[in-house]
Amino acid sequence: MYPFTEDTLKIVLSILVGAIIGVEREYRSKAAGFRTITLISIGSTLFTIVSIKLGSPNSPDRVAANIITGIGFLGAGVVFKDGFSVTGLTTATAIWVTAALGMTIGIGDYKMAGEGLVMVLVVLSIFEYIQEFIGHQHQKRVYKIIFDKHLMKTAEVEKELHSHKLHFTKIKEMKVNDEHICFYDVAGRSEKFLGFNNFLLENARIKSFEC
Repeated sequence: MYPFTEDTLKIVLSILVGAIIGVEREYRSKAAGFRTITLISIGSTLFTIVSIKLGSPNSPDRVAANIITGIGFLGAGVVFKDGFSVTGLTTATAIWVTAALGMTIGIGDYKMAGEGLVMVLVVLSIFEYIQEFIGHQHQKRVYKIIFDKHLMKTAEVEKELHSHKLHFTKIKEMKVNDEHICFYDVAGRSEKFLGFNNFLLENARIKSFEC
């Protein structure tokens, strides 16, 4: 019968930790989901175990030290830039912290791994509501607004921003043929943005905008 060693226990625990974080990521339909996060946890644990066995007693960290580099490549693969927004940063950091938990299990510090798992779940779940509250109170967006320079002036757009009590800074202004293109860095409450967006959508003189 196959003996249940401490290394086996580490692998089982790494599966459990990875699966718990992976379920949360899968539920939110993130790029790195259940299987990916679980495999990252297992791999980090196995590499740490192998590192200890190969490097002992002189340099037990020689393999484990390179896990961070490898995880960096995985994290970079889930970060995407679309226009002015960047997505995937939380998923990338979830990959990073899962690897850290897997390494913690690999060295046999189960208490730290358990505490770390609890903190990760708190940040991924409860902190989301705090983030939404903060985002509702204060948001920051970059607007690109295009309109016909013969039909509309920049001052009218800025007057509308003022009327919605939005703080703004003009980043750049260009003219291309008959088009006037303005870039604004805008900050304010979420409902104020809705009002300004409605103005842009309903104004026939606005050719296009994005934020």
